[in-house]
Amino acid sequence: MQLRTPLDDRSRWSSIGRCPIEKAMGLVGSRPAMLLMREAHYGTRRFDDFVTRVGIAPATAATHLRALTEAGLLERRPYQEEGVRARDEYVLTPAGEDLMPVVIGLFAWGVRHTDGADDLQFAHAGCGRVVDVRVECTAGHEVAPDDVVVRLRRRAR
Repeated sequence: MQLRTPLDDRSRWSSIGRCPIEKAMGLVGSRPAMLLMREAHYGTRRFDDFVTRVGIAPATAATHLRALTEAGLLERRPYQEEGVRARDEYVLTPAGEDLMPVVIGLFAWGVRHTDGADDLQFAHAGCGRVVDVRVECTAGHEVAPDDVVVRLRRRAR
């Protein structure tokens, strides 16, 4: 990846506080937050199931689920089982669903570069083939890291 002028002179600009990566990491950059989002993508909806499946304290889960809800990644929806008080479940919003390539990419990276278990596999429900995350340009060309440039976005006038 390469920066293009005027970006290559890093002493003349800064993205601190405005960088989309920085903003995203502020929302999902902690281990509990990302694992809660993983579980939401796996279909987990109920608080106690999040706590059990992520292996975190209820207070930690509550804090992160609240933050993810306030950030618009999850939505709380009430449900009630017969004879039990009403509770809320957590459902992915469209913004939360947009995180799917990141979840799958982290999973694939973890299988390749850590000792993470590869017992699970992401597959396309339509054809059964394995799902892969790739970087493509909008014309559909697969793009290697050395073929990416970072440039200022042209604004419409």
